[in-house]
Amino acid sequence: MSDEQRLIELNEDFYAAFEAGDLDRMDRIWVNGELAASVTCVHPGWPALRGRDEVLRSWAMIMANTTYIQFVLTDVEVHLGTDFAVLTCVENILTDDDEDDATTFAGAKGVATNIFRRTENGWQLWVRHGSPVISDTSDDDEG
Repeated sequence: MSDEQRLIELNEDFYAAFEAGDLDRMDRIWVNGELAASVTCVHPGWPALRGRDEVLRSWAMIMANTTYIQFVLTDVEVHLGTDFAVLTCVENILTDDDEDDATTFAGAKGVATNIFRRTENGWQLWVRHGSPVISDTSDDDEG
């Protein structure tokens, strides 16, 4: 398997771990060891979190408070360096709408930049930045 294919697979594993609420699986995806202090994650609307422990705590909190989430990834691009790779993608998100007692869903769109490092354990997630895409609902044809 090529590095590019492995990185796409690892990125998909990251989203699958989130969808399943599987913190053990999420733990295995993130860099550990000497790079643990430099792990960084920016969740949409949050300040930057630094350090592996703080980042994994945030995922535990998010997973505990997410009843349902599903991602369809599009526009996935991988740019390889020697010991790092930058993967960008569009996150098309379907989630439970907590606004009422009925089972309803809400859609959203985000973009993500996931930076992976080549480690002794293979490729692992090192830095993540997620950002919402704000839809423009105005009519562009107005004149």
